[in-house]
Amino acid sequence: MQAGDTIMALSSGALPAGVAVIRLSGPGVRETLDKLAGGVPTPRQLALRKIGAGQALDQGLVAWFPGPHSFTGEDCAELQVHGSPAGVKAILAELGALGLRLAQAGEFTRRAFENGKLDLVEIEGLGDLLNAETEKQRQQALARFDGRLTEKIAQWRESLLDLRAEIEARLDFSDEGDVSEDLPHHWRSQLAALETAIQSSLATLESGRIVREGIRVALAGAPNAGKSSLINALAKSDIAIVSDEAGTTRDVREVPLDINGQLFILLDLAGLRESDSKAEAEGVRRAQQAIETADIVLWLSSPDVPDIAAPDVAGQVLRIGTKSDLGLLPGVDVSISTGSRGDLIELRQRLDELAVGMTGAEPSLISHERDRLALSGAMAALEETRRNLGDWELAAESLRRASAALERLIGRIDAEKVLDRLFSSFCIGK
Repeated sequence: MQAGDTIMALSSGALPAGVAVIRLSGPGVRETLDKLAGGVPTPRQLALRKIGAGQALDQGLVAWFPGPHSFTGEDCAELQVHGSPAGVKAILAELGALGLRLAQAGEFTRRAFENGKLDLVEIEGLGDLLNAETEKQRQQALARFDGRLTEKIAQWRESLLDLRAEIEARLDFSDEGDVSEDLPHHWRSQLAALETAIQSSLATLESGRIVREGIRVALAGAPNAGKSSLINALAKSDIAIVSDEAGTTRDVREVPLDINGQLFILLDLAGLRESDSKAEAEGVRRAQQAIETADIVLWLSSPDVPDIAAPDVAGQVLRIGTKSDLGLLPGVDVSISTGSRGDLIELRQRLDELAVGMTGAEPSLISHERDRLALSGAMAALEETRRNLGDWELAAESLRRASAALERLIGRIDAEKVLDRLFSSFCIGK
């Protein structure tokens, strides 16, 4: 990745397609459009142009975004051409002949960061938005990308600056008569308000993670309790093998399911029992491990299978009586038959109710491990500030550490430590 290069990439989906979008960014974009598209059009307006430096390669729409008012902060352009593999290949080859090079993964977004158009929090939101599969994931990612968390962090940093100013004034101007030895009466309440705000946001981390990664739902119970049949019915596909032979499920199978915009990860597990088969025993071990870490456990019991005791788990447990066409079981939360559409709707509603209780009305902006580390670090530094109020120098240093934790989150410091990992997950052309 070299600064100063003019880069290009196919930003749209796989070819062939109805339309292909080719993005350009860098100092040579204007000259490239002069040669390839007969000049630059009016900024931020589409213009129909012949595409080709010599002979016409295609005809398409050209958009021109002069820097710094562009996604990357550099001169940018987009060519919207026909999605022909041969046509796109010819245009990219001609762009290469004009001195452009293919962009690396995430290079457009990295340039946006380096030119101050996006911070790391917003970039993570963009990455989440590109990967969003459900409506709640989209809402959460877009709010982060739009800068809502950045705005919160900016408010916290401003509050920290005010707190630091009072402390450092007593360090730098202790001999001045107009600087009191005591802190203003509102200083401690301002510190407490900042601690409360950061702690409240940190407390939403788990609900934010659940929206971003999905709620893990373990389908557990005795062999032949109907786990595979239920997962097939919920997924509306023959994903899992269904057999009356016990022990057919040997591994943990993950199946995504969208319920009212919330992602659920259904885990089809081996039935819990003692077995002489090493393969089945390993499947049971993995099943027990999945049950322990699941957010929700659906404990399945069936009228035609001897029930076993449900294990103690950290997640919420919903007791499901399966094969209700054979008879109803006492003490269950939901009775279902996989052949009954109404039963499946009821189960989905119960899962949706549990999800709302776990995620809240609006998706949390705090959802990444980096968020937890930064906010926990800021909280620890603020608590340390309280303990150090007897020594102005130590208190000031603690407040500086709190500021540094927030600045690290948005990428003001130590950004290089996360950039390569962060952008490696982006697609070429973004």
